Amino acid sequence: MMGIRNEHTIASCCEISGRGYWSGKDVRVTCCPAPAGTGVVLVRSDMPGMPECPAHTQFADGVSFRTNLVQGDASFQMVEHLMAALAGLEIDNCRVEISAEELPGLDGSALAYVEALQEAGLVIQAATSRPLVIRDSFRIEHGGGYVDVAPSTNQEAVYEYSLDYGVDSPIRQQSYRCIQTPHTFSRQVASARTFVTAEQADQLRSSGVASHVTHDDLLVIGEDGPVGNAYRFRNECARHKTLDLIGDLSLAGVSLIGQFTSVRGGHSLNAIVAKRLAELAAEQSLVRQDESSAVQVHRRAA
Repeated sequence: MMGIRNEHTIASCCEISGRGYWSGKDVRVTCCPAPAGTGVVLVRSDMPGMPECPAHTQFADGVSFRTNLVQGDASFQMVEHLMAALAGLEIDNCRVEISAEELPGLDGSALAYVEALQEAGLVIQAATSRPLVIRDSFRIEHGGGYVDVAPSTNQEAVYEYSLDYGVDSPIRQQSYRCIQTPHTFSRQVASARTFVTAEQADQLRSSGVASHVTHDDLLVIGEDGPVGNAYRFRNECARHKTLDLIGDLSLAGVSLIGQFTSVRGGHSLNAIVAKRLAELAAEQSLVRQDESSAVQVHRRAA
């Protein structure tokens, strides 16, 4: 079947530490190997009983600036960069223990996760992956943006983001497109950082949020470009939005084969698309089961 590959996990545990953007709390993230078929499971290591939550769209509790997962009393905030790193490196099965509610902001990118996971090493597992092959095109609109989902002609996952905040924004119009592979993600996407305008940064600080965050922790963009910083890529903002798109859509719980084009989209829209992709994956799974049953019946009849 188009897009099928073996599942992957990591060879050993690895650890990433930092502070949450919103909470300012120190947090430790420990990624460990998991058996085939497990998927990505998040664990609150700081809570009694170490409650777990599958990294799946059915547990998503998205807000404008980040993606959160909740199951029972266990909440996990700003999971998109971790999820993008796992999806970008094609790591299907992983147990992730987190010592606080909010994951670390790090430098605003997924680079630290990618480097730690690559250092841990990759293990090819016996089970085959569950691909969702997009067969029909559709568009989902929300909040002034939209995502187009379409078939891919070469058994690939293609992600594209077009950014346009208008002529009054210090962030200029830009776009980015990539054919997703672990090499492309680690070299071209993972290091693209979270960004805000200088006006947004002032508003957040005045409301008492993220007062500890400096220009080294993300891109603050003023009229003349990054404040106290420099772009890593000419279109770094569009690349980071692509990173978010990859991480958010991975919550569909399957490997994706298709083209995913977002125009002015954000986490809320991504969550709606991920839910639709999960529904399509369930429908395709039922079709495969029916086809398998029909073949078995035919063989018995023969």
